[in-house]
Amino acid sequence: MKTAPTAAETFFAKRQWKPHDFQLETWQAYREGRSGLLHAPTGLGKTLAVWMGPVNESLGAPRIPTSCQVLWITPLRALAKDTARSLQEPLDELDAPLEVALRTGDTSSYRKAKLREKLPFALVTTPESLSLMLTYGDSRTKLSKLKCVVVDEWHELLGTKRGVQTELCLARLKQWAPDLRVWGVSATLGNLDEAKESLHGARHKEAAFVHSTMRKPLRVETMIPREIDRFPWAGHLGIRLVKRVAKALHRARSSLVFTNTRSQSEIWHQSLIEADPSLKSRIAIHHGSISREDRLAAEQGLLEGTLLAVVCTSSLDLGIDFAPVEQVIQIGSPKGVARLLQRAGRSGHQPGKASRLLCIPTNAMELLEFAAAQDALDARELESRRLQEKPLDLLVQHVATCAIGEALDESDFAAEIRSTHSYRKLDDADWQWVLGFVSNGGDALRAYPHYRKVERKAGKLHFTDKRMIQLHRMNIGTITSDVAVSLRFKNGQKLGTVEEGFITKLRPGAPFVFGGRLLELVRVRDLIATVQPSSKKNVKGEVVIWGGSKMPLSTELAHAVARRLNGQVDTPRAEVEAVSELLDIQARWSSVPTDSVLQVEHALSRQGEHLFFYTFAGRLVNEGIGTLAAHRLTDGHPQSVQVTQNDYGFCLTSTGKLPLDEARLREILRPEQLLDDLLKCLNTHELARRKFREVARVAGLIQQSQPGKRKGMRNIQTSASLLYEVFTRYDPDNLLLDQSKREILEGQLEFTRMQEVLSAMADKSYRLIELERLTPMAFPLWAERLHSTISTKDALTLMEEMLAELEREADKSLSQ
Repeated sequence: MKTAPTAAETFFAKRQWKPHDFQLETWQAYREGRSGLLHAPTGLGKTLAVWMGPVNESLGAPRIPTSCQVLWITPLRALAKDTARSLQEPLDELDAPLEVALRTGDTSSYRKAKLREKLPFALVTTPESLSLMLTYGDSRTKLSKLKCVVVDEWHELLGTKRGVQTELCLARLKQWAPDLRVWGVSATLGNLDEAKESLHGARHKEAAFVHSTMRKPLRVETMIPREIDRFPWAGHLGIRLVKRVAKALHRARSSLVFTNTRSQSEIWHQSLIEADPSLKSRIAIHHGSISREDRLAAEQGLLEGTLLAVVCTSSLDLGIDFAPVEQVIQIGSPKGVARLLQRAGRSGHQPGKASRLLCIPTNAMELLEFAAAQDALDARELESRRLQEKPLDLLVQHVATCAIGEALDESDFAAEIRSTHSYRKLDDADWQWVLGFVSNGGDALRAYPHYRKVERKAGKLHFTDKRMIQLHRMNIGTITSDVAVSLRFKNGQKLGTVEEGFITKLRPGAPFVFGGRLLELVRVRDLIATVQPSSKKNVKGEVVIWGGSKMPLSTELAHAVARRLNGQVDTPRAEVEAVSELLDIQARWSSVPTDSVLQVEHALSRQGEHLFFYTFAGRLVNEGIGTLAAHRLTDGHPQSVQVTQNDYGFCLTSTGKLPLDEARLREILRPEQLLDDLLKCLNTHELARRKFREVARVAGLIQQSQPGKRKGMRNIQTSASLLYEVFTRYDPDNLLLDQSKREILEGQLEFTRMQEVLSAMADKSYRLIELERLTPMAFPLWAERLHSTISTKDALTLMEEMLAELEREADKSLSQ
């Protein structure tokens, strides 16, 4: 006898769709009661693959469920509204009496109160909001019939503290519902085995892995400049192409224009309007610091077709289902293969539709990066995410969170925590330290009642102080960006936020650009900056600058660039042809560097002697290795050496002598004693102090948010500095101090990757070259030093003089 069609089959039949194999496989695994990880390209129907399993089960049950069955965790609250709409759509079409609702930081107080009374069939939430749910004593009862948790965009959470926070929350939910099924959804990821282990913890071997081999059609085109700089320097080329980019916007019904930083998005938004004034009402800007209302207006404008384009940052990287978007424009190299693929997938975000990506270089070397990224995409070489290992600041926060919700058995809770991948190696000493810290503040703080949060009695943990519970709830989470100053018009309308360090440097009346508007500062008071539209004509205004370093080139993309320079890739690409003259000059005056040998160039200029090392290791690693090399070179020798770096290498500059001697160079680049020498040459005390500020906030030592107010950055800095000095002096073995140092080494210096690069260098042959003049690949490193040591005006004058000289020599060389 033929069985009735499932809800998924009925829905697909109504749409005249045929399920993909990975969708059928996911539905089957869910029907068998299994958890899993789904990995498939963007835009092929991953959401329906994991969503329709619970829907099939619920609509096929004898009774329609009346309790919460599904938690859907999204990495960004900005995605929640669109995600809920996508989940509700098939329910409406099937006329199913099931509700989908949101619970994020943007949810109104009224709606949150309603959700406290009754949860819907499916709740879309974030890791922070899920943690907050764990602080309520009735959450275990309300989620007692939970069937499934879906973690969307798992590749974005993987390797972050928010990902570890999700692991801990999942472990708690699994204790409440042992048969709970957990499904992760991912795309654009290299280390899939680790992703599965991290998501499922101790149960990872039982979980299914569904991997789609389908490839979404992708059309990549690079806008080749009509004139290619033979001596490129960072950032200046892109704006030259702004008129051509404006024309490209008119060739599609809708576009997303991705930039790598918020400041760059502001610059491009203004530049596009200046290049084509007809775009003024037809393009919008979208990044994490503009108001929620303006972000939603931009999203709605795309959905309704009233906007031609949105200039954005990674705030629109993830799975918002912008079906109307026809093309994506990437300004500058994305610095990673996975990021390029993720952004490209935002266009043609429907089954069967091709993704269209237009790449805009901001310097000539980025043409090579775009070509190499396409090579890596063809070979499916995607970046891996390095996993976090037992961050104790987050564990301190999580213990307090769960102890608010209910009394915890110390032994059982320890086993629960060790069931996660991140804390699988948590030893008894670390666990006892955590318990002591949450209950009495540890050795240095036990005299202060404020730090006694969790009560320990007879092997039980419970957090009962009402005032401190309120503070804890307000500060749950791991996002620790600088304190933001709210921008508002005089009538109270919110425009967004800027960092305190930027706005306090402006004088009243100073014009600046924010959110596509030219504004004037009126005053700053209590973390609120009152502004007004600027009445000044023909004034560009200062572009808002946010903190954060430039994105480094990923290892995978660096290797792909090196293969192009090695001549190992035969596929013809217009981008490579466009820089052939640049590479020809490089070969004539020196040699084209590769990653198979270590090429070191020595040159003289009016600024002194220079050594250029080509490592292909990325900006952060090159900064660390360059600093290390300078320290070892000057150790015991009174000589000043400056370091500059980019993604391809680093430069040492000195007014004294610099050695082009292989034995000496191998000595300063040796992998041995790396940690000891790094600690000597870097101000690790000050770096660790700054990092400790973030660790202290996550651990709950500092409350950034308090009822009715927020602490200013100066107060937070002072509190963190005092605590850091107290721990350093009276509790030097405090594990949060140790964590701060580890996070500096891994996060800011990429210590592990640095070790790998130096070890690889030790096995390479060296190519030492004495230069008569700067080469095309040395020039940007030389120019980087000018920008960091002298005024912009003087730097430009010197660069123009050097460029003119090099261009004359290049013309002579190529004519021979």
